[in-house]
Amino acid sequence: MHARVWMCVLLTGLCSAQTITFQQSHTTENLRGLSAVSTRIVWASGTHGTYLRTLDGGSTWVAEQVPGAEALDFRDVEAFSADEAYLLSAGPGEQSRIYKTSNGGRTWTPQFTNAEPRGFYDCMAFWDPTHGIAIGDSIDGRFELITTDDGIHWNPLTPATLPAAFEGEGAFAASGTCITTQGQSNVWFATGVKVARVVRSNDRGKTWAVANTPITQGTDSSGVFSIFMADEKHGLIAGGDYKHPEQEGANLAYTEDGGVTWKLSPVQHQPFLSAVGYLDAPNARGLLAAGSERLLFAQDVQQDGSLAFRDLNLNALAFVAPKNAWAVGPKGVVVRWVPGNSTAGKN
Repeated sequence: MHARVWMCVLLTGLCSAQTITFQQSHTTENLRGLSAVSTRIVWASGTHGTYLRTLDGGSTWVAEQVPGAEALDFRDVEAFSADEAYLLSAGPGEQSRIYKTSNGGRTWTPQFTNAEPRGFYDCMAFWDPTHGIAIGDSIDGRFELITTDDGIHWNPLTPATLPAAFEGEGAFAASGTCITTQGQSNVWFATGVKVARVVRSNDRGKTWAVANTPITQGTDSSGVFSIFMADEKHGLIAGGDYKHPEQEGANLAYTEDGGVTWKLSPVQHQPFLSAVGYLDAPNARGLLAAGSERLLFAQDVQQDGSLAFRDLNLNALAFVAPKNAWAVGPKGVVVRWVPGNSTAGKN
């Protein structure tokens, strides 16, 4: 993606170029995981072992529970088709697990259970259906990361290769987007709790580098909650303090050099944001971000320009190129965002 396209986009009729549709999820669980395979196939996940799937763009959602996982909170789902998907549950010790289905949820195979009582896994990302990586909070000054090279077995990365962590530093399992992959070997994960950093690797975790960010930090409830990379150079991070979601501040930043440096975005109305991404459609280029206060759309991450939003309590976002996005939130909320002829609201 050229920097000019990324940073200097022109959008005509911003407020008339968005459509938000509330969809019937058939569940009241708190939803935090979301993965869009296509404009028709989307998966979501949440509390009490819940997962959802639609095969028709959200006209019909089917909600189910993974047998034996009713006590788990599935904070992340990564799907590759109508049949194949992974679920990650977040929680202390053995509550952090990974499951996989290859038959649309008819059966689920447990692939990983965290054996470290102090451990807490947060989210996962994949380069392809059989190569993935998951991030957990730091223990004894080192992050917990596991990888799979066959889509079946998960193995820890060699501790010597991992970057040192500050005391208590970890990731946030708020939206399943605290880690992201790109290309064949790039991976980035975002941290919080007293600090707000981005850790990156261009060789699938063999070596790492760390970058400080200007995102709100300094408390146990603040830091970077979500990272999205549009390509190997251009990316977005979002966060804030989830205990004070109404507080606006340094909650959105961008990179143009692959995460080596991060700059604050000057766009207006930056409350706490738990998920962020980028749309690249002719009539809706720009960033989309969600949090417990509102859904934001900004046409230019570098300028204090037009910003459209709607007051919604949302946790996670998923994108389908070039112009479709879904969002999920508490009490089974599912919405679809598509450029259209009606407004999403502006303030």
